Amino acid sequence: MFSQYLSSRYLRTASMLLVLGILTGLFAGGAHPVAVNLVPSPWDKLVHAVIFAVLTGAIGGAASGIPGWRRVGLAFLGATLIGLFDECHQMYLPGRKPGWDDFAADVTGSLIGIALLRAEWRRRN
Repeated sequence: MFSQYLSSRYLRTASMLLVLGILTGLFAGGAHPVAVNLVPSPWDKLVHAVIFAVLTGAIGGAASGIPGWRRVGLAFLGATLIGLFDECHQMYLPGRKPGWDDFAADVTGSLIGIALLRAEWRRRN
């Protein structure tokens, strides 16, 4: 029982650190001029989807104390809002431009993250 508590605690801590790392990369790293056209189109959509699938999984891991669908909903809503804020943030950065196609890739990645969270939840229960 104690080892399960410790592993759960470490999982939450690692998940929170991963979320903070992704947020730092998106908002601080994305503000640098080197971020302009870093990944060429159409591969940038794949990168968006992968990053947001990982972000959704990390938010779900950080919220692992919340049971069932509330955890999944929180992970999806959190990742989707971060994607929306990231696109809005790009309006104010030189050389960057927001796009609905990028936001759609973010939401797609979040849905993939939700599918992974559900699979992990089923495996445990």
